Parts: sequence; structure tokens; C-alpha cells
Amino acid sequence: MKPSFAPALNPCAPLADAGPDVRQRTAWGMIALFCVLWSSAFAAAKVALEDCPPLILLTLRFLAAGSMMMVMAAATGGLKGGLRSIGWRDFGCLTVLGLCNNALYLGLSWIGMTTVSSAFTAVLISTNPLLTGLLAGPVLGERLGWRQYVGLCLGLAGVALVLRSRFVGMHEDPHGALLVAGGLLGLVAGTLLYKRMAPKTTIWVTTGVQALAGGVLLLPFAVHYESLRHVHPTASLFWNMAYIVVGVSIGGYALWITILKRQSATSASSLHFLMPPLGLFFGWLILREPVSWLDMAGIVPIGLGIWLATRRAV
Repeated sequence: MKPSFAPALNPCAPLADAGPDVRQRTAWGMIALFCVLWSSAFAAAKVALEDCPPLILLTLRFLAAGSMMMVMAAATGGLKGGLRSIGWRDFGCLTVLGLCNNALYLGLSWIGMTTVSSAFTAVLISTNPLLTGLLAGPVLGERLGWRQYVGLCLGLAGVALVLRSRFVGMHEDPHGALLVAGGLLGLVAGTLLYKRMAPKTTIWVTTGVQALAGGVLLLPFAVHYESLRHVHPTASLFWNMAYIVVGVSIGGYALWITILKRQSATSASSLHFLMPPLGLFFGWLILREPVSWLDMAGIVPIGLGIWLATRRAV
């Protein structure tokens, strides 16, 4: 049986895992919207980084998005009883997830993206399903079937083709690539920790506390290593910041938490195999980053790998 994605959850209700035998209609619209938001964020961030240093930009993004989401949580009844209603355990879990999913993942990958292309960043981050799938067994006890193993290998092969294309002629900076790889490890850790820790909070509280935690954790580094003198308040920075905060931090992360809560870690993270073709497309469309025939060839095994890796283990 194929795993399925549930329609958007009630934002006032605590998130709860769907049982293994629950059959629900696949919300392809929600999946498609998440993939577009997530993959386009790399190109939008690359444009914004031209006018603002990465840590300052991320700190402002997280604090703004987190504050807005906590207001939404209060407005929808997710904070009845105030912050005490979250509980120390869940608050601690969300703070750790904010460190992994926001501060480490985006902090390192955005710093790396100052010297590598947005398309390369999207492709490298898309290897999340492989690492998550390999670790989901020993960490979460998830059983992978032969379809998932084949799908993960095909997806990795496609990603490898694109990465090879990008490194030929040293078009990408190795130091920047290492930073993006460090961000990838943060995302993998956040994915596995969320499935294992499973905080019992609403969507807006879950995403809001993580964003605020990420902003607070990045703030001292932004103040120490960067300067407001390097921020140029242009219209381009404003609109890209608005898109990243509202579209990606609020909309994209809410969709991701909904998908992750209803799927196995392996199946949910396999959506990241869609990021290479979409990342290449947005990099070409917005930034005019070149796309080679090897880039295009890598899309075929990636697409087949998605179809296989997201099937339930048999």
C-alpha cells in the first residue's frame, strides 16, 4: 500500500501521528505547493543575500516569522493557558529542533550559498532522503523494503549526475559546498529528532517556537561576525524577505510539519528528491544560472527514485 498525505490539519488541534493502517486521500496540491515553496526559496535567498549578510538575514527572518506564527497560534486557540500550556518537555524539544532545522540547516547552507549557486545548494540538500532513509532504521526502527532501497539509490544516482556536472571545471566553491553539507546534516538530524521526540503541539506552536529558537540562537553570531553596515534596504531585499518569511517560513514549514507528521521519515523526506529539477529550474529562471545536459539527465533517475522511495516497505 502506498503511503498517503493527509489534507491540511486543523491548526488548533495538536498534531498526531496517523496509524500505519490509516488510509487517506493523497493531497497532491499540498505536496506540489510545498515543493514549489521549498525549492524556490534557494533562488530567493540567493537574491536577498546580495543586499544582506546571511546570518543577519536569517535572524530577522526567524524572529519575524516566529512572532507571526505565535500570534496565529494564540488567535486560533493553540496557546490557551499561555506559554505554560506548551510544557517544558515540548518546549525543550522544539528548541532543539529549532537549532537543527533552522539555525544549523539554514545558517550553514546560506553562508555556503554566498559562494555556490542556488541550484547546487538545492541539489546537495536533496540528498536528505538518502541519509534519512539509511538512519531511520537504527534510530526510528522504520523498516525499508526493496522498493525504497532501489528508489533511494536511483535518487542518489541522479543527484550524483547533477553534482558531477556542477563540479566539472570547479564552477562551485569546495568550502561553500562543505558548509552546505553541514547544513544538510542539521536537516537530517532535525527530521529524525522530530519523528522520535514528537512534541504534542499545534502546527503554529511547533513552527513558531522552532523559528524563534533559531533566531535567538543565531543572533549572537550575527552580531559578532556581521555588520548592519552591509545591509542595503532595497526593494529587492524587501520583497524577497517577505516571500521567504511568509511563503517559506510560515507556509512551507507548516506544510512540511504536516507532511512529516503523517508520513514515515523516509517517505516524507523523499520529497526532497524533487528539489534538484525544481532548484535547477528556479536557478535558471530567476538567476540565469546555467543548466547542462548532465543536469537534465539526472532528473530521470530522480523522478523514478521518488516514485519507488515513497512506497511503503513490503
